[in-house]
Amino acid sequence: MTRLLAIANADAGSSDDTAVDQVVSALRDDVDLELVRTSSPDDLSSALDDHPDIDGVVVLGGDGSLHAVVKALRVAGRLGDVTVGLVPLGTGNDFAATLGLPEDHVAAAQVIVTAHTREIDLVVDGADGIVINAAHIGIGAEAAAAARPYKRALGPVGYAVGAALTGLKGLTTPGARLRITVDGETLTRKEPVIQVAIGNGRYVGGGAPLLPQADPSDGLIDVSVSYTESPRRRIAYAFSVRRGEHHRRDDVVYLRGTHIEVVGDALRCTSDGELTDPSPRHTWRIEPSALTMYVP
Repeated sequence: MTRLLAIANADAGSSDDTAVDQVVSALRDDVDLELVRTSSPDDLSSALDDHPDIDGVVVLGGDGSLHAVVKALRVAGRLGDVTVGLVPLGTGNDFAATLGLPEDHVAAAQVIVTAHTREIDLVVDGADGIVINAAHIGIGAEAAAAARPYKRALGPVGYAVGAALTGLKGLTTPGARLRITVDGETLTRKEPVIQVAIGNGRYVGGGAPLLPQADPSDGLIDVSVSYTESPRRRIAYAFSVRRGEHHRRDDVVYLRGTHIEVVGDALRCTSDGELTDPSPRHTWRIEPSALTMYVP
């Protein structure tokens, strides 16, 4: 029988506890399952150390939880040996949407039972940090920062609040001066940039298709660069992102590559929801087929 370790957030509320219990019940008839609850990277590392012979890890959470588990497996050198399952119980569940996982947690658990798997790429940044879903600098990172106080209370609506606050503040804020290089080719446009987004997943912020053509198994990183400057065009750009049509705009460059470098004005970055301090240089590279996941 397949041996799985299910990992849930120890700080979750009662509604999440109920959902976790339902998932565990749905899985235990078909797999040898043990549930652990973790609240820190050390807890997570210890849980993995205590289960050296598992076949897979089931993440009961969202994009941040998935990021933490994949990071811990990579640090432990076990990413290539353990299959990762995801039951979307988070705020945004954006990578789950890219994978086509059911929104219902019990239905998502049944995907794991079928044992159908897919090789998934991993994006690695210049500090050897990982990106499972997406990373972005510019207005997207500022929106994520603004959303932080609202996310816990409002869930996905918190992203919209952050985006609105950032949008109002940023209508007249100058764009950044950046040199963007993809696989050795530097983009030739010279206008200021308001956002660079890269990643494996299509959605951010609870469903906005920021990288609408991304395929997490194609061995490439999707890149979207927005040069939008005027307040009117910035507003139009924001609406087009929500519709997944911004990549067709004449002030957006959308391409793919295996190595990306961004150099210039110091900007914050958000990687799978984790914010970094401003930096004048950001780099990413692809590790094709770095992990295996249960998928529909």
